[in-house]
Amino acid sequence: MQASALLGLLAFTAAAAAIPATPRQAHSDASIQNLKTQIKNVVVLVMENRSVDNLLGGQTLKGLENPIQNGPYCNPYNLTNPAEGTVCSASRDYDSITDDPDHAIYGNNFQFYGSFTPDNARIAGGQLTPSQQGFVHEQLRLYSAAANRTELSTQVMNYYTEQQVPVLTTLVQNFVVFNHWHSDIPGPTDPNRAALVSGTSYGHGSNDMAFLKHAFPQRSIFQQLTETGHSWINYYDTAGGTGPDAGFFNWTYNTNNTNKIRPLKNFYSDAAAGSLPEFTYINPSCCGVGTNSMHPSGLISDGERLIKSVYDALRAGPQWNDTLFILSFDETGGFHDHVPPPLALRPDNRTYTTRTPSGERYTFEFNRLGGRIPTLLISPWVGKGYVEQKGRDAQGKIVSYSASSILRTLGYLWDFAPFNARVEGAPSFEHLVRTSARSDTPVVLPIPVPFR
Repeated sequence: MQASALLGLLAFTAAAAAIPATPRQAHSDASIQNLKTQIKNVVVLVMENRSVDNLLGGQTLKGLENPIQNGPYCNPYNLTNPAEGTVCSASRDYDSITDDPDHAIYGNNFQFYGSFTPDNARIAGGQLTPSQQGFVHEQLRLYSAAANRTELSTQVMNYYTEQQVPVLTTLVQNFVVFNHWHSDIPGPTDPNRAALVSGTSYGHGSNDMAFLKHAFPQRSIFQQLTETGHSWINYYDTAGGTGPDAGFFNWTYNTNNTNKIRPLKNFYSDAAAGSLPEFTYINPSCCGVGTNSMHPSGLISDGERLIKSVYDALRAGPQWNDTLFILSFDETGGFHDHVPPPLALRPDNRTYTTRTPSGERYTFEFNRLGGRIPTLLISPWVGKGYVEQKGRDAQGKIVSYSASSILRTLGYLWDFAPFNARVEGAPSFEHLVRTSARSDTPVVLPIPVPFR
């Protein structure tokens, strides 16, 4: 065989390996039936506060749009005074960041639009689009009195190398990663977690006391599965800090379903015994050194240890060949990402009003998504090293994925209708499940090592 022909064959083989072994289309009867045939257990682990450009910014897998492949991306130090210069994304970030970036709704507004109170009508009409230029400015506004501006800008603009995050690197290279997956809300943790499991935050835009008081009345995935005869457990790290997300809803307490909220240690014994429920939902701990959610004040390496432990337990357990493991994050946490968040359907008619640092009031209408967050599908039933771009809604329109895509897809798996318009308009991802299982998934993931 001539050298040129051999190179062509190798290139074709490499390209073919990146394509899922399925010709099916999203929302089609064939892809839905294939999902039901192959997947019996779904595991969802939701980590904390990272953007794609930040956490996956050093990944070299082709098709993933990030700083190392398409950057660098830059922000001015001062939006109102360009003469102060700019700072650009660079490799190597910190294992822990004590200056937690702004991730309030008004903080995201400034990071995306350069204003705490952008014009909602112009945004909805497409006349005002995100510039993604305010991340450094907002970090300096919060902390410049207490920290060096070079360090502060590095905190929000730098990205992790493949060597710094070996667990994520191995997962990216061996499974499916999304290039355009956004949080449902451009705001903080608890509203996004509520939206992920119910399709809406019910008008809440901050981590208020309603989450601790189980005050949310909307239907959640937990209620839906119970009422249709499907099993679930919300495992949570008893160190606390996130969730347990099933505890947000008054239904969980009014119907005596709190026995399905269990310590994380039970997950490992259940996985080994092959007794995981149909739906497993995992809450990590937060926040600070010693917790494992990847919140900036904790250690990235400790978050990688959690991801490794969950994967290794699933991979070694008897349910691996029936499992789809979804690894995602709740929100971007104020870390830079260059991709503008898109508009989205409102889940309901509720709004959230807050006072901004400028003293003005701002009302958010829940009609646009947050920034890009790292999300992976992990299973013997998905492709190896495959980058999924945008998806399609049920009408065939090309749209970005979001947290609501999980509910849209699980609705196909377990035969329930979308909870609201946001979920109904979300793209599903059941078509990424292959028709044949792989036998080359990693047996264990590498051991992460703490760094600077």
